[in-house]
Amino acid sequence: MSKTSESPSRVRRYLAAGALWSVACLATDLGAQQRTTVLDRAAQERDRAAAAARRLAGAQSVIDGVVTDTLLRPLVSADISVVGTSARVVTGDNGRFRMLQVPPGQYLIVVRRIGFAPTSGIIDVPDKDTLRLSYTLLRSNNLLDTVRVRGSRVTMRMLDFEKRRQQGQGQFITQEEIERRGSIQASDFLRYMRGVEVSQVTTQAFAGTQVYSRREAGGFTDSQQQQSCAMQVILDGIILPRNFNLDLLPPPKQISGIEVYSGAATVPPQFGGVDRRCGVVAFWTRDGY
Repeated sequence: MSKTSESPSRVRRYLAAGALWSVACLATDLGAQQRTTVLDRAAQERDRAAAAARRLAGAQSVIDGVVTDTLLRPLVSADISVVGTSARVVTGDNGRFRMLQVPPGQYLIVVRRIGFAPTSGIIDVPDKDTLRLSYTLLRSNNLLDTVRVRGSRVTMRMLDFEKRRQQGQGQFITQEEIERRGSIQASDFLRYMRGVEVSQVTTQAFAGTQVYSRREAGGFTDSQQQQSCAMQVILDGIILPRNFNLDLLPPPKQISGIEVYSGAATVPPQFGGVDRRCGVVAFWTRDGY
């Protein structure tokens, strides 16, 4: 039997055909993987959107509240805002307000009225239930001009912000810096500041993010919990509750400036009346609360 050998040209054709087939198979596999990845991402987005829709559709919680002065007289036209959301209502002639279809969870509420000092509070909205609230406002000596529009008030607040920044006391983050960094949480910006420490805290009574003064207490650790010195947080001039959870702040896209004073000695007189021992962190929003 004679042994037949393939010609070199035919061998080259076979090899070329095999290489093309391998490349085609590889391209097909990569294309399939890419399509699968795109489909998986799209499915995940649909699942998240559907979950959010179900959460909203099933939310039957109600916030029912009243706002009075120190003599328990109802205050009409008091403004109630849920920070970080578009929820905003005003009180009626009887001082009462109501919010419907509220998703369960923890929120920061701000209550304001011209002629009175604003107040704030953290609320926990139960699932499919009614939360009843009561707020008392103290009359303020610093009356706002009734003809001043919202835009002018925001401009004046940021002018004061710029004046303090030029004085060189404290640390400042401008709106341009906030937009450039593109962080997700407002608390992220504090991690770059000198003399402060941002810590994630989880206890039986509290779970969230807090800011502490290193200058006063050396920061927060589990073994130093009693020695930690939580800084006072202010939002648009409104004093927030002590040991405030920074996760309840508005997103960075709503913030126009942040100023940090890590010790009592550097806190400006404009923030008088607050507990200065551990310093102050002030957030200013673009629209104001």
